[in-house]
Amino acid sequence: MIDQLWLVPLGFAAGVLGSMIGLGGGIIVVPILTFFGFSPTLAASNSLFAAFSNAVASTISYSRQKRIEYSLGVKLGLLTIPGTVLGAYVSSGVAPEIFKILFGFVLIASAIYIFVRKKIENTQVNFSKQMMVFAVGASFFAGIISAFFGIGGGIIFVPLMVAGMGMAMKKAAPTSQLILLFASFSGVVVHTILGHSDFLQAGLLSAGSFAGGLVGARLSVDIKERFLQIIVSVVIIAAAIKMFFDSLADNLYLINN
Repeated sequence: MIDQLWLVPLGFAAGVLGSMIGLGGGIIVVPILTFFGFSPTLAASNSLFAAFSNAVASTISYSRQKRIEYSLGVKLGLLTIPGTVLGAYVSSGVAPEIFKILFGFVLIASAIYIFVRKKIENTQVNFSKQMMVFAVGASFFAGIISAFFGIGGGIIFVPLMVAGMGMAMKKAAPTSQLILLFASFSGVVVHTILGHSDFLQAGLLSAGSFAGGLVGARLSVDIKERFLQIIVSVVIIAAAIKMFFDSLADNLYLINN
């Protein structure tokens, strides 16, 4: 157990960042676990435990700050569940080199989102029937990537609520954490049933992530947006580049052997 205690500070750092930007800490946890040789399925499964713990802590804090739209959050959260079941099952058969390159693209998309989130916030409200139909489809898709990659699905929900539904960013990120409660919990259940999880590792990550979620929700009130953008984006882009290189190395190894 002692040689795995580094998972606690990893969970804490990911929890702080994930809570502040509303994307969940999986975009930090999964790449690092993968770099240390964890299989894609194990990395995603363990990360979802941490994402659930982070979402619980963040939701508690944001609820006290009265920044959550409960009705919308519960509806979108429930809509993610079928997708998480499918995502967890699909993750069982993914090759590591394919997982890495796909996750690299997810990280790049996350970095782009972080830089354009202010522009998204200034878009017009479009709360039409078509948007609600799109929200149903987006929720299902978010559930798939949540369980498949272990990231929670916030990269889908925050832009959806801000650009599509006209919600202010200060409420979208907190509401996203409520949605992630449903997505991550259902993903955890399915991954556990399939035997993908290491409960010791997941527990250590979750402990750190819970504390990080409390801290991140508090810091989100005072943190400077530009500073957060730069720090998180640099980390994410570096992780994406490493993912692409690792995927290339894996493919070259397979070709030569």
